Amino acid sequence: MADFYEERSGRSVSDPGTAALLDLAGDVSGRHLLEVGCGQGRVARELTRRGATLTGVDISAAMLAKARAYEAAEPLGIRYLHADVTAPDVLEGQGFDGVVCNYGLSDIDDLDGLLANVARWLRPGGWFAFSLLHPCFPGWDSDAPSSWPPDHGYFREGWWLAGNTGYRGRVGASHRMISTYLNSLIGHGLMLDRAAEPPLSTDMEQRRPPGAVPVPFCLVARAVAVNLAGSP
Repeated sequence: MADFYEERSGRSVSDPGTAALLDLAGDVSGRHLLEVGCGQGRVARELTRRGATLTGVDISAAMLAKARAYEAAEPLGIRYLHADVTAPDVLEGQGFDGVVCNYGLSDIDDLDGLLANVARWLRPGGWFAFSLLHPCFPGWDSDAPSSWPPDHGYFREGWWLAGNTGYRGRVGASHRMISTYLNSLIGHGLMLDRAAEPPLSTDMEQRRPPGAVPVPFCLVARAVAVNLAGSP
């Protein structure tokens, strides 16, 4: 799938979800950040250009090969690691000011394993910013039947495959309710700080079925690490 991802997203960070994620990250100058599920490194490169020091981690060697090729062509000092971000000992003893995950949470089966690591990696007051396919409205732009609603519905969590030729029609996704994400964040000491539901891009608007009511395609949020007393 590495070539497919490269063809569809390439170097651009202008899509609404990624742009909103970068906005929630805020001023990253001088910050040491980690991107989980970094893929070919397009977000890591943008954050580095904005002044951050980046480490990128991905489970796909093929995606990392593309990221490292970009780094070789335009050295920015990004460190890329091939690892499972849910493994309990990954990046042991290392700390970061912020962690980002762009459209990766629904590709990670062990959400609690990841969030436990995020909480461990974050320095006091650090933040976790993520974007994901909106849990309430996946599959709305499908041009063929999907394994998501109406057969399963919002309340049935699990893996599903969209009825289109896009990302979720090729690799599927793990559907979770918003409450599952929120409760998992809370359970690992990560307090919701900000959220966004950016409007559709022009391309997505053109794909909206005739007569369909506009709905958000993605959900973007930032959570802040809190101490046991509940304060940042």
